[in-house]
Amino acid sequence: MAQVQRMSRLMIKTLRDDPADAETASHKLLVRAGYVRRTSAGIWTWLPLGKKVLENVSRVVREEMDAIGAQEVLLPALLPKEPYEASNRWEEYGDLLFRLQDRKGADYLLGPTHEEIFTLTVKDQCTSYKDLPVMLYQIQTKYRDEARPRSGVLRGREFQMKDSYSFDTTDEGLAQSYALHREAYQKIFARLGLDYRIVSAVSGAMGGSASEEFLAPAAAGEDTFVDCPQCDYAANTEAVTAKVDPVDASGVGEIEELDTPDTPTIEALAEYLDVPASATLKNLLVKVDGEIVAVGVPGDREVDLGKLGEHLAPAVVEVVTAEDFVGREDLVRGYIGPQGLAGKSFKYIADPRVAPGTSWITGANKDGKHARNVVAGRDFEVDDYLDVVVVEPGDPCPKCGAGLVIDRAIEIGHIFQLGRKYADAFELDVLGQNGKPVRVTMGSYGIGVSRAVAALAEQTHDESGLCWPREVAPADVHVVAAGKAKQTELALEVGDKLGAAGLRVLVDDRAGVSPGVKFTDAELLGVPTIVVAGRRAAEGVVEIKDRKTGEREEVTVEEAVARLSA
Repeated sequence: MAQVQRMSRLMIKTLRDDPADAETASHKLLVRAGYVRRTSAGIWTWLPLGKKVLENVSRVVREEMDAIGAQEVLLPALLPKEPYEASNRWEEYGDLLFRLQDRKGADYLLGPTHEEIFTLTVKDQCTSYKDLPVMLYQIQTKYRDEARPRSGVLRGREFQMKDSYSFDTTDEGLAQSYALHREAYQKIFARLGLDYRIVSAVSGAMGGSASEEFLAPAAAGEDTFVDCPQCDYAANTEAVTAKVDPVDASGVGEIEELDTPDTPTIEALAEYLDVPASATLKNLLVKVDGEIVAVGVPGDREVDLGKLGEHLAPAVVEVVTAEDFVGREDLVRGYIGPQGLAGKSFKYIADPRVAPGTSWITGANKDGKHARNVVAGRDFEVDDYLDVVVVEPGDPCPKCGAGLVIDRAIEIGHIFQLGRKYADAFELDVLGQNGKPVRVTMGSYGIGVSRAVAALAEQTHDESGLCWPREVAPADVHVVAAGKAKQTELALEVGDKLGAAGLRVLVDDRAGVSPGVKFTDAELLGVPTIVVAGRRAAEGVVEIKDRKTGEREEVTVEEAVARLSA
C-alpha cells in the first residue's frame, strides 16, 4: 500500500532563522524544520512530521518491551492525592508536582511517575504467587512543574515517557526482571541509532537499591558523567565513589592549637599557615530536615550539594544561614572542627577522603583558632561516610585508578531496583506457595520518549539540519521536484512507485517554491535518502543522495526504485 505524503498537502512551515530563545541545536532545528511549535513555557505542540518521529520512537520502545513479555496498559494522568500521600511523595516532590482541585475541593495531581498507581493496580489484579511475575508498561504524557523549562523538548513541563514496572515475589526474580529491562534498553537505543553509555546512578527520591542511567553524550546535556579511559567504569557524577584506605596515624602527635586570627576561610587559613588547602579539613554545616549536620571534606574540594541531597533523599537539605548560629555558642562560625562536637552538637558526615587515620588542620571551635594533628577516628568519629565532593577531571577511577574524564550527556533512560518501598506503603502481598502472605518486590524503568527525539537531533544533526536514522525518520525517502511540470510529474511517479514498494515517501511537489528552497528544506528535514527529479527528468533519470554522507549518484527511475526498495 502506498505511503506517500505530498508536501503540497502537508501542514508544514520551515524557518530560515533560529528561534530567538533557542540555545540548543535540537531546539533550533526541530522548530525550524516544522516538527514542533511552542505553545507555552515548557509545553510543545508536535506537528505532523514531528508526531511521526515521536511515534516511531514509541514503536521501537513498544516492540522491545513486548519482546520481553511486558504488557502495555494505560493509566490516567489525572490522579488522586491519597496514594501519593501514602508514599509520602505528595510532599517529597515539592514544587515539581502539578496540584489541582476539582469543583468539590478534592485534591488531585498530574502524574510525574506512576509507581503508586501501578502498585494499586497489581494489588487489585494479582492475589497469588501464580499471578507473578508480571511486567507492565505504558507510554504516556507526564507532567512536572519545572521552574525553568528550557532546551525545547529536552526539559519541558509536559513530556512523553515510557514507564514500566516489574512485580516479583523474590529478590532473585527482581534481578531477572531488571536484567531483562537492561537488555531491552540496549536493543532500543541501538535501534534508535543513539550513542549511549550505561552508568551507575543513585536512586534519590525514587528509593530502592540498584540504579543505572542510560546517557546520550551531547554538549546540550544537563547531566555530567565520568568515563574511565582505561576500563569500563562509568558513572553519573552523583554516583562516583572514592576508594581511600585507612591510614596509620601512630606517628601523628597530639592536637596542637594554633593562633590563626582572621582566617575564617580555607583560602585565608592556607595562606596564613603557608600550607596547601588539601592539608585542611573543611566542615560545611547544612540542615537536614531542619537538623544541623556537618559535612567534612578536604579543604581543596567543594561539597556537591546536589550529590549530598541525592544521598539523603527524601530528606530536605539546606545550607545554614547566620540565623542558625544564634544561641549556639558551641558553633563558632568559620572555626568549626569535628573534635569534641561530632556526635554531640551535630551529626558528622565525611567524604571517604577523610579516612580513618588521616590527619588534618581544622577549626578549634574557638574564634581565631585552628588545630593541627586532628586525626579521623582518633580525635573524632564519623557517623556516615558519603562521597559528596564535586568530581574533578583526573580523579582516580574507583575500579582501576586511572584518571577519570568528565563529559556532558542527556539522560534517556533510568532503571531502578525499587525493592519493597511501594509494596510496603500499600501492603502489596500475594499468597505464597506455603499459603502465607509474601510481600512483593518491584522494579521501575523509564525511557524519555520525547527526550529521545531531542537527543537524536543533538547527536545526528550537521550544519545543514537534521539527519535522522532511518528507524525514526518521518519518511524513508524525500523526493524533490526540482523544476516545473515535467520534474513534478516524474517526482510523483517515483514517489508512487516507492510507496507501492512499501517505503514511506515524502514528495516535495510544492508549486511556486524554488529548487533552492526545496533543496534547503530537504537538508533541514533530515530524511535519510533524497531523490531529486531535476535536469534529466525528460530522460527518466533521477539523482539519489545520501543525506548523512552527501554521496550522490544519477540512476534511472527503475534503478532507483529497485535499489531503494531492496
